[in-house]
Amino acid sequence: MHPYDDPDVIAGQGTIAMEILRQHTRSIHAIFVAVGGGGLISGIAAYAKQLRPEIKVIGVQPVDSDAMYRSLQAKRRITLEHVGLFADGVAVKQVGQETFRLCRKLVDEIILVDTDATCAAIKDVFEDTRSILEPSGALAIAGAKQYAAREKLKDKTLVAVASGANMNFDRLRFIAERAEIGEQREAILAVTIPETPGSFRKFCALLGKRNITEFNYRYADPKAAQVFVGIQVRDPSETAALIKKLRDGKLATLDLSDNEMAKLHVRHLVGGRAPAAKDEILFRFEFPERPGALMKFLNSMNHSWNISLFHYRNHGADYGRVLIGMQVPHHDKKALREFLDTLGYGYWDESDNPAYRLFLG
Repeated sequence: MHPYDDPDVIAGQGTIAMEILRQHTRSIHAIFVAVGGGGLISGIAAYAKQLRPEIKVIGVQPVDSDAMYRSLQAKRRITLEHVGLFADGVAVKQVGQETFRLCRKLVDEIILVDTDATCAAIKDVFEDTRSILEPSGALAIAGAKQYAAREKLKDKTLVAVASGANMNFDRLRFIAERAEIGEQREAILAVTIPETPGSFRKFCALLGKRNITEFNYRYADPKAAQVFVGIQVRDPSETAALIKKLRDGKLATLDLSDNEMAKLHVRHLVGGRAPAAKDEILFRFEFPERPGALMKFLNSMNHSWNISLFHYRNHGADYGRVLIGMQVPHHDKKALREFLDTLGYGYWDESDNPAYRLFLG
């Protein structure tokens, strides 16, 4: 029996629409369904449109597995050369012949969503129900969110079919990292600051008490420093306001929030050796995960010491794990120890760590 291009399979999947209409007898604006080969949405649309033709039936596909979307646009079945495998449950190169016929007749629209939006939907469902959906299972929720925002809907009932929970554990870290970006609640910025005493402190002061999700910096040039920073924001308007504030403060700023290479690779590669970082020593710290912890560190340290490396990622723990390189002359070693002991943060000297020597020193 064909997994989706079979009348009996389509009819069986149509019983989901029967359950929806029996359980919610009041008005429904739209039903959202993940689409791979098209069996699920064909069955749901066939039943719903027969009894309640006013209900919109909207399919949702990943941008990299959009065979039904392209086929409906072309009015013929399209065969994709490649399909994305993040949402592997809908990774279909060609839709079914019968499902295509039904979708042309009954489906109102196909919405395309990207990986970040899908991750955000997985997070939404987890926070609401403590259930973990697979990417394919979260597509309908991602599509409903996108549609509601686009149409500026209010007081409407939307139904999303969550159609899978076959989650691989090793994907969870990637999903958690991308969910904030998918909800447009994390801004990824590249900021250029002068390589002069006090400029790092000025930059942090401009960021204010915003929650920093990631901070990468490595000394590379005696005149300018490149900082890669992730910041938690409420919405895109806060990102725009922050960028304006940094630029008004004479700090060149580039928004990388939609830059796929930056999100996938560059954020993990910022660093390298710094031969010009004379007298560099390396410490691993545990900062209290609260606003002001970094500013306390910067305001307490000797202003003649230059920070030559800074790396932080939010891991959701009570303490932020931070790696900091500082250029401290040998005659200041006693003052350094006094500073570290007075600061009150947990710290470990990593200057002799072989990983530092091989890749950063």
